[in-house]
Amino acid sequence: MTERFEFTSQERELALSLYAELKEKIAGSLEPGDEDKLRRHLHTIIENNQVSRDVFGLNPIVSSLQTAILVVDEIGLRRDAVIAIMLNPSVEAGLLTVNQAAADYGMAVGRILHGLLHIQELYKNNPVSDSERSNFVRQQGENFRNLLLSFAEDMRVILIMIADRVNLMRQIKDTTNKEQQTLVSEEAAYLYAPLAHKLGLYKLKSELEDLSLKYLEHDAYYHIKEKLNATKQARDAYIKSFIGPIEKKLTDAGLKFHMKGRTKSIHSIWQKMKKQKCAFEGVYDLFAIRIIIDCPVEKEKQQCWQTFAIITDMYTSNPKRMRDWLTVPKSNGYESLHITVLGPEQKWVEVQIRTERMDEVAERGVAAHWRYKGVKAEGGGMDEWLSGIRQMLENADNGLEAMDSFRNELKDEEIYVFTPKGDLMRFPAGATVLDMAYHIHSKVGSACTGARINNKVVTFRQELHSGDQVEIITSSTQYPKQEWLSIVKTSRAKAKIRLALKETQQKEALMVKEMLERKFKNRKIEQDESLMMRTMKKLGYKEASDFYRDIAHQTLDVQTVFDKYLELQQGERVVTGDNVARSAEEFVLEEHVAANVPQNDDVLIIGQDLKGVDYQLAHCCNPIYGDQVFGFVTVSGGIKIHRSDCPNAPELRRRFGYRIVRAKWSGKGSSQYSITLRVIGNDDLGIVNNLTSIISKDEKLILRNINIDSNDGLFRGTLTIMINDNTRLEALIKKLRTVKGVKQIERI
Repeated sequence: MTERFEFTSQERELALSLYAELKEKIAGSLEPGDEDKLRRHLHTIIENNQVSRDVFGLNPIVSSLQTAILVVDEIGLRRDAVIAIMLNPSVEAGLLTVNQAAADYGMAVGRILHGLLHIQELYKNNPVSDSERSNFVRQQGENFRNLLLSFAEDMRVILIMIADRVNLMRQIKDTTNKEQQTLVSEEAAYLYAPLAHKLGLYKLKSELEDLSLKYLEHDAYYHIKEKLNATKQARDAYIKSFIGPIEKKLTDAGLKFHMKGRTKSIHSIWQKMKKQKCAFEGVYDLFAIRIIIDCPVEKEKQQCWQTFAIITDMYTSNPKRMRDWLTVPKSNGYESLHITVLGPEQKWVEVQIRTERMDEVAERGVAAHWRYKGVKAEGGGMDEWLSGIRQMLENADNGLEAMDSFRNELKDEEIYVFTPKGDLMRFPAGATVLDMAYHIHSKVGSACTGARINNKVVTFRQELHSGDQVEIITSSTQYPKQEWLSIVKTSRAKAKIRLALKETQQKEALMVKEMLERKFKNRKIEQDESLMMRTMKKLGYKEASDFYRDIAHQTLDVQTVFDKYLELQQGERVVTGDNVARSAEEFVLEEHVAANVPQNDDVLIIGQDLKGVDYQLAHCCNPIYGDQVFGFVTVSGGIKIHRSDCPNAPELRRRFGYRIVRAKWSGKGSSQYSITLRVIGNDDLGIVNNLTSIISKDEKLILRNINIDSNDGLFRGTLTIMINDNTRLEALIKKLRTVKGVKQIERI
């Protein structure tokens, strides 16, 4: 029997108090009947013992009330979000469906609940084991991808998830379940805090970071906290002495304002200590002064710059530390002027200048920004950022890939560049010309060959910097390549490149497929789709797209495909007459094929004097005089000569041992054979000339073809050479290996 869920006396008292507080806060946004329905629903599930505590033993009703108040106070959400939060425990427990909730409270509530339920199901279906916890993000990559897709449907879902995680982190300080505490803290630090920062929820972001540090690095957290407490009195006295003269000057100028000092978060101090490799005493900018001006919207910039002028007249400013987010706000709507000045006692102090409206946007992020959109619609590019994130999620091949791209998008640093017409564009730090090209349009990105930055021609790999004027250069012969994915930094560009590559692959595959069908028809070979799929698998391909791509790029020989296809086709035919398939017990597979054949069998002697036998040298391994070889009887009755170490030899021995014949070369090699060498080395000046020089000096060697591809300081190439025998080949390989810069050379 399930243990009855009961409120403790403290929980009952707390729940009633929270409910009254919440009711007062959102009364104006509720619709008639909302409160009665919600109260009856909560009373029913409690009385019928239909909810249960979570893994930390927390009361779900109390937790919901706490989260609801948090989203109202810190984010500014109202009716729909609050009702969804209160109904969520019932939906998770299966006591209420999303459709029922939507019917009772509206489609907006149903949409939020759908997102929250989807996320909860992901966590239940994919728990992280203790052994995997250090790599939990990799195992949960697909979960986070779906989580982000959920918030892309309704932004309030992710705002509620952030608030819920803040509330959870507050409540688990005394838990005995340290494993789960570590897990939720890692998630908070890795995903929720950066996401809160990107969305402008700086207060919640700082709290998530501090609490994560408290649970994950206990000693560091309390060391800094004790130091801050010990220096608080001196710090408060300094702030008072610093702001006193400023208050008088601003008041004399007729400005309405208020000021406050803000100490850096414990997490920020710890990060600075690690970055600068110093003790607590080595961190000088422990606090910032915030000046918040009360003025009409149309006078915001004027009064902010007036305040800036007054402060910089009083104290020496550091121009390298100035940040102007008034002229160009951040993508999340953040607006402020940041300056660092040299105050009394020669201490650097950061001063932030903003208005009341800007301060609310800074504290509550996008939620507050949306409220002011009618007043100041151009502030920030959050809608554009969200659009790019949705596009990235839809085109990502896997969760980890999506997670990595999303993490890059969460980075706070931004740069600003201009088009030739003077339009301003915003990108994350590290973005390249190619990112900008794809931002303009997919076709512009796919055709981009470079750019003119400040009238200087550069490649599309060039990194952009704030203030650059950029003109994209395109070419009709340009097309996207796989390596472009490592050049771009934005998820939007990555998504568009992947889409273009898929389209190119599909076109290539279609052309190769038609070419194969034509060649099969010319050879009067009936092509069977299922047999072709088996051929692909036997050749080591799991995906048909990879098979067609290698044929298109000439890394897989069409003749090899024919050989493998015919072997498989012959293996499916009924064997009659003397060619009865033998048991595997009759064969002993050794290094050389000759061991499979009785010693008194005839040996095929390969040479110019061979008459009446139709034989060819196999293209899959290109044997030459001196190689250990064997013959394979083909369907047409001819014989293919393979090297004993041919990649296809094991399969031929296993499936068609009865069709293998012993073979050896006659006399001395006099014919010339075509072989291909793969060469890898440093892309040094003259290295290719040195390689070809060695070959050209030998009169008995003929260089038929050379193909070199250089990339990132390395070159990869193939050399096709006509040669007499393998002895001469071994000597040639030894000579080529002596060339400076050659890293690897092998026969293929």
